[in-house]
Amino acid sequence: LDVFHSPDLVLPPVRGARTIVTVHDLSFLRHPECADPGLVAYLTTVVPHSLRRADLILADSSWTRRDLMELLGVSQEKIIVVPAGVGPEYRPISDSSVLEEVRARYDLPGRFILSVGTLEPRKNLSRLIEAFSVIAVQEPDIRLVLVGGTGWLYQDIFAAVERLGLSDKVLLPGYVPEVYLPALYNLAALFVFPSLYEGFGLPPLEALACGVPVVCSDSSSLPEVMGQAALFGPPMDTDALAHAMLRALNDAVLRSELRSRGLQRASLFTWQAAAHKLLEAYLSLCASA
Repeated sequence: LDVFHSPDLVLPPVRGARTIVTVHDLSFLRHPECADPGLVAYLTTVVPHSLRRADLILADSSWTRRDLMELLGVSQEKIIVVPAGVGPEYRPISDSSVLEEVRARYDLPGRFILSVGTLEPRKNLSRLIEAFSVIAVQEPDIRLVLVGGTGWLYQDIFAAVERLGLSDKVLLPGYVPEVYLPALYNLAALFVFPSLYEGFGLPPLEALACGVPVVCSDSSSLPEVMGQAALFGPPMDTDALAHAMLRALNDAVLRSELRSRGLQRASLFTWQAAAHKLLEAYLSLCASA
């Protein structure tokens, strides 16, 4: 091998090749309370060793690059930012038969708010459910759809639904294969992503590419990725989150602006651009071998 690329944090033993490690985020250091303790202990031990051995480190965002420098002392010269890219399948869909097939497959209501991501504490879904409880009083016909498989420490999410009496208004279809996600985004009235921390945040970018208004938290890399194309709020403030959601649902002019900005913003993050930057990183290591 000339170059070996490990795409997620940990670099296995490699001899004779130049090495690259991609770091998507350092959530296990920023928010260890949001992950399984055994996983935190493993990554805290293994990741710094992997990064010291790597010849080059790829970060999903400038935010992750700053985290690498601040938390693990990695030199800036060793890091290249390679943002994620959205595939061409994420786009506005006008074919009603495609949309209605997915609506029927997952028994989706006529009007709903969508969030996509693994069910785990870092995604801040318990607070989203609390904010939705405010929305549900004013918008009784709307539902909240939380798409994603269960990760770890997810029990509080289900408990919040029961505690707030929202069992008939919060839908949890579980993991949805990627082939159905573009239609799912297109069907949503609003996409919400209140995450406490993200190294990039691909789901809200996918939503932008599908022409859906987005509300997300103002934490970590999300403002960097979303630019002016989303409404932001502090992830710990459920009142602010509910207010932003109501604005995005009911202000027709704002919705049109967000859709236009979102499509333009998403066009900057294509998979072709990501692949081109990745190829540049490979070639730079080959040249320095």
